[in-house]
Amino acid sequence: MSKQEKKTQQEEKEQKEQKEQVKDQKANQEDEKQGKKEEKKDKQKEKFPEVKPGRVVRIYEKVKEIDLKGNPKERIQVFEGMVLARKGGSQPGATITVRKIAANGVGVEKIYPIHSPVISKIEVVRKYKVRRAKLYYLRNYKKKLKEIKV
Repeated sequence: MSKQEKKTQQEEKEQKEQKEQVKDQKANQEDEKQGKKEEKKDKQKEKFPEVKPGRVVRIYEKVKEIDLKGNPKERIQVFEGMVLARKGGSQPGATITVRKIAANGVGVEKIYPIHSPVISKIEVVRKYKVRRAKLYYLRNYKKKLKEIKV
């Protein structure tokens, strides 16, 4: 073998090794990404365990305000009401519809994205027995629901 042939064989070996290293690096990066996604999913599941229709929940929402001097302030506002519906399952864009009766018997409904950073905490206050996934009929329903003991 001549010197040139030996050099080309060595270069080919080096190129193969470099390609394998690049493949390994890409595989490691993908594994890290999947691990991070799984951690995020676990955190999201831990954050709001039993938010289902028929639950009375207390939602702690971060509200940003500006005081008289122009300084930004952040406080937590609580909204307590019955979960009428949950849409989107466990996806990042999942939402819940919560309804409460405010002053003078006026009903107020809010739709919250479950995984929003604006929501700091969700507490389950009471559980009621329901047989529907969407409780929109409660908007004009006058009877009481049966409570499940927690």
